Amino acid sequence: AEKGWTRVVLEKPFGRDLKSCEDMLATLSKHFSEEQLFRIDHYLGKEMVQNLLVLRFGNLMFERLWDRNSIQCVILTFKEPFGTEGRGGYFDHYGIIRDIVQNHLLQVLTLLAMEAPTKVDGPEAGESIRNAKVQVLNSIPPITIDECFLGQYEGYTDDETIENKNSNTPTFVAIRCFVHTPRWSGIPFIFKAGKALNERKAEMRIQFKNPPAAEFMFDDKCPRNELVMRMQPNEAIYFKTNVKSPGFSGAPIQSELEVNYNTRFFSNSGNADNNPDAYTRLILDVLRGRSAAFVREDELRRSWEIFTPLLHKIERENIKPVIYKRGSRGPPEADLFI
Repeated sequence: AEKGWTRVVLEKPFGRDLKSCEDMLATLSKHFSEEQLFRIDHYLGKEMVQNLLVLRFGNLMFERLWDRNSIQCVILTFKEPFGTEGRGGYFDHYGIIRDIVQNHLLQVLTLLAMEAPTKVDGPEAGESIRNAKVQVLNSIPPITIDECFLGQYEGYTDDETIENKNSNTPTFVAIRCFVHTPRWSGIPFIFKAGKALNERKAEMRIQFKNPPAAEFMFDDKCPRNELVMRMQPNEAIYFKTNVKSPGFSGAPIQSELEVNYNTRFFSNSGNADNNPDAYTRLILDVLRGRSAAFVREDELRRSWEIFTPLLHKIERENIKPVIYKRGSRGPPEADLFI
């Protein structure tokens, strides 16, 4: 634009592997600068995801606990109770890893694992936050098939829009990866994503290590603490903590300290717009020229470098997923894998 500004909004998929992504990036770079491109990943506009920066860096207690000394594992979960439902022609070409893990859940992981950015608001925030995210991605090696469990729900290929009735496209996946930084060395980050499961849910779950010597002191198992941030439905943050059993028993039981956003912040406002949806937030950021919640070119390229070898191996060797029942938690074998 000769006057004003030019901003181009792009929605995924940003290719289906590293090569197709690089071709797309090369085409766009001929016509637009990186500052003009806003690649939307709508998970970066969700309330709980945007809350991560304040939760992590605005609370002393969490920052002190946020490392390999206190945390046992991190689990990022996405579950849908329905299948492809006529969208199988698209989905069969991409699968659950490309559709959910390589973008949505990996972006959430970067915010959970990154070091503190210099700024989280203002003109410098966009580059500051994304620089910190890229450092995390550069610390994750490419995923191997040994770190992956694949599933497909019964009747997946009954969808009329799926042409390949012998498709090995996964509709469920569990993946383990590691972030090789001093903060996170040896701590598994686990992705779980699936369709046609028993519920609709997307959450971040931080599981802490066992309290030292607790079983000896209490003569009973002491459950691990967990911090859970539910992205959908009904955004909430809850901390699973141990308290004494009511009455005469002294055994520890687990209870939850919970902040439910719908009841805590919005129930009495009379205005649902106080909690805008992800796309509303992100389009407003585009108009304001705020880039922090959009995927930068080097983030996108590195995310494909992490997943492309795995995706090509699944397709090249026709690796078959484990079949699971619709409406279940997924393949029972996945729990053993994790």
